[in-house]
Amino acid sequence: MRYKLVAALLGGMLLAAGVQAAALDQLKTFVTTVKSAKGEFVQRQVKTGQDGATRVTGTSSGTFIFARPGKFSWHYTKPYEQLLQADGQTLVVYDKDLNQVTERKLDNALGSSPAAILFGSNDLEKNFTLKEGAVKDGIEWLELTPKSKDTQFERIAIGFKGGGLEGMELRDTFGNVTLLTFSAIQKNPSLSANQFRFQVPKGADVLKQ
Repeated sequence: MRYKLVAALLGGMLLAAGVQAAALDQLKTFVTTVKSAKGEFVQRQVKTGQDGATRVTGTSSGTFIFARPGKFSWHYTKPYEQLLQADGQTLVVYDKDLNQVTERKLDNALGSSPAAILFGSNDLEKNFTLKEGAVKDGIEWLELTPKSKDTQFERIAIGFKGGGLEGMELRDTFGNVTLLTFSAIQKNPSLSANQFRFQVPKGADVLKQ
């Protein structure tokens, strides 16, 4: 779970008429007009017990920047430091505690992943089936189901409020659920290509996949 950009908390949401158009419009506006962004995130792992109650089993937080398509830096700062970074061609995962770097080709990996919604191009309907979601605390949600069977995610939800990105909710094929909430988002800041180029730390082990 350490290397996944996953977020989902399902349940307790009331379906509302008219949500689809509003949420879908906000998503389309987001992916077409927000070419770059920076902000902060909190990620929580959520588990449902046999009694139906949910509990948080893990929390992490950090910062992110991205520039479409395929450039991003997702930096965990708590409870441990870790970095996921892509320059449009290569995805790098750096674990500071282990001083270990893992590299792999980005290729089409964004296609039906949650990262595609935030960092990819605007052809979401090519890779996802969109469905009306729910309204909770004023946040309008849209559910996205990956069309590809070759994905670890069963369902993804993204929430907007007043045109602003608020959170993502995901459930993977193993039933694991994680919630991401976003804050302090700056839309279309000036970002240089160097901010997405990873420099291998001295003495780090490098694994290529």
